[in-house]
Amino acid sequence: MLSLLIKVVKPFSRITNGIAMVANTAGTLVVLLLVLAVDYDVIARGLFNKPFMGAVEVVQFSMVLIVFLQLPDVIRVNRLTRSEGFLVLMRPRFPRFTQFVRKVIDAISALLMVLIAIAIWPEFLDMLETKDYFGIPGVFIAPWWPIKLTIFLSAVLCSLIFIFKVILGDQKADSPTLGDKS
Repeated sequence: MLSLLIKVVKPFSRITNGIAMVANTAGTLVVLLLVLAVDYDVIARGLFNKPFMGAVEVVQFSMVLIVFLQLPDVIRVNRLTRSEGFLVLMRPRFPRFTQFVRKVIDAISALLMVLIAIAIWPEFLDMLETKDYFGIPGVFIAPWWPIKLTIFLSAVLCSLIFIFKVILGDQKADSPTLGDKS
């Protein structure tokens, strides 16, 4: 029964991992765009006394995008910051117990991400409907809904990755990458 579940889940895990890698790439592009925006602001401010109006808002907007676009891939490659001292000490002597604890942690993490997705969805719908924005009218404004949608989609993707980690355990859905630790 478990082997059938693993066979069914592996292709979906591969797809989810691929989406996480694409989102990570998009997050990296946002970082590069942010660097260009800040460089433009510094140069325009210093040379022409014409700062980029809305630089602060662009930085705020970008930071949220960067975090939530790159989070699923961080989880995928096991680079999420967490203390594993106890598990590292226990693994040589009690490998099955350690694997069980990892699965429990991943299951709780999946639940937390589902709760985040559930909490942010109504906010996304509200922002989409009201066309609410942040910034200073006449200077720079941006809608809130892309941020809320990014948080929602990231939370859903993270929860799926955690669920697949619970089901697949140490098995890889795709070939290991340089960032994989397990």
